[in-house]
Amino acid sequence: MTYKTYTTNTKLIPPHGGYKNLEAYKTAVIISDGTEYFCRKWIKDLKLVSQMNGAARSGKQCIAEGSLNSGTSKKLELKLVGSARGSYGELLEDFEDFLRQRGLRIWGKDNPRVIAIRRIAYMSHKSYMTYKTYIESEDPETAVNTLICLIHQENFLLDQLLRTLEKDFLEKGGFTERLYNSRKEAKK
Repeated sequence: MTYKTYTTNTKLIPPHGGYKNLEAYKTAVIISDGTEYFCRKWIKDLKLVSQMNGAARSGKQCIAEGSLNSGTSKKLELKLVGSARGSYGELLEDFEDFLRQRGLRIWGKDNPRVIAIRRIAYMSHKSYMTYKTYIESEDPETAVNTLICLIHQENFLLDQLLRTLEKDFLEKGGFTERLYNSRKEAKK
């Protein structure tokens, strides 16, 4: 039996992964670390601690998993980035509940402290350490509002990522289409 060889200008499985370079992933790591610290310091209900840390971890891990699966499933990548968005929505609710239940304020986007925190996002090489004085503040209102600000930034980044992934999928198709086209070309 002989097999036909062929060449194609496109790779069947394109480069994928690279999630650690995404701003959304970098921010997710900060949120995950910050949530873990915050819960250890301020939350006594172990079930709530587990849920909040789980939501923060899930958001981060969905970004990684989606990126790693993107070579063979753009659909799964889109779904997982959407799931990350949902996890951060859940975590945002938990932080807002914390403030409301304790009579603390949610800072508006025009609050000078929020503006200062938002400016940090434009720094290169930001990490948990960049936000540490805010997150590890002795004032829980400062800590929570910092994490809320980070979650809003994360949601913005994830929305941009979803739009980019959607556009890319519509223009280039997915793995199944590449398989079909490669198979069709191989039969020529």
